[in-house]
Amino acid sequence: MKNYAVKRYQESDYANWNAFISQAKNATFLFHRDFMDYHKDRFEDYSLMVYKNEKLVAVLPANRVDDVVYSHQGLTYGGLVFHCAVNGESVADIVDNLLRFFRDNSIKYFLYKPIPSFYFPNGNAEVDFLLLKRGAFLEKKEMNLAINLTVTLNISKSKLKHFRRNQKFDLQIIEEDQLVTFWDLVLQPRLLEKHSAKPVHSIFEISLLKKKFPKNIKQYSVYFEDNILAGLTLFETENGVKSQYGATTKQGEKLRAFDFLCINLIEKYKQDGKFFFDMGIVNDDNEEGYNKGLLKQKEELGCTIYSQDFYKIKLL
Repeated sequence: MKNYAVKRYQESDYANWNAFISQAKNATFLFHRDFMDYHKDRFEDYSLMVYKNEKLVAVLPANRVDDVVYSHQGLTYGGLVFHCAVNGESVADIVDNLLRFFRDNSIKYFLYKPIPSFYFPNGNAEVDFLLLKRGAFLEKKEMNLAINLTVTLNISKSKLKHFRRNQKFDLQIIEEDQLVTFWDLVLQPRLLEKHSAKPVHSIFEISLLKKKFPKNIKQYSVYFEDNILAGLTLFETENGVKSQYGATTKQGEKLRAFDFLCINLIEKYKQDGKFFFDMGIVNDDNEEGYNKGLLKQKEELGCTIYSQDFYKIKLL
């Protein structure tokens, strides 16, 4: 245990951190500092780097609020990220050193949000188990809907029927270099109208991120007679793809343009050899805790339910 050291991330660690992320066994581009730092003004960064014999073996993207450390609140998912050679026993040592560091620095609670299990088919559940053994509890569980692209697709007959009918229309799917058209004409007005909400990312922020990660952030839009009807903003990773934003206009609803786009992209990524298509959570503030309509829509596109878990451990 004495040959381990835990250190706070500093700006001087930028290159070292990113080099580690590029080689880690359970990382995605969301953990690159260029992605994490686009909203650094909103969070007090408390990312940690774990060394063994002065060699970097793990990092934790995180932020701090008072005496609580979060597996970064500004990211869709988080968790400990490991060197490819780290085994289960080493993970236990890393977790123990991390918890000791928190206690030594007067951190009262640690809230942990791991990457959903389907992102890494070879497994990524060591930390969940170890935290529970050390006194953590499952604070929250959400339903994460995703399509397993390695098996036969299970899209509903109803959606496939309308999909075939829509093929007679001259609907065009375009991969766009810019996101302004979708943001300004579809996403923002529809979120405001239906939910009195705004996208998490401003158009400036998402455009900046797309410029930094052009191979990972993709925009697909559906057009009819030169008018945009629907769009999907996707985050591509090595194993799969995540629907980050999706919306359709009222005209697009009549022509079922969003389903047309989804089914085409599901087929595309299956043919590309991706493992999964992540369509996100369906949580709601209602009594059931989830949006029934959204759940049905995603299941009809072939999604099944996976868990997005949130753990909490008291340290002091």
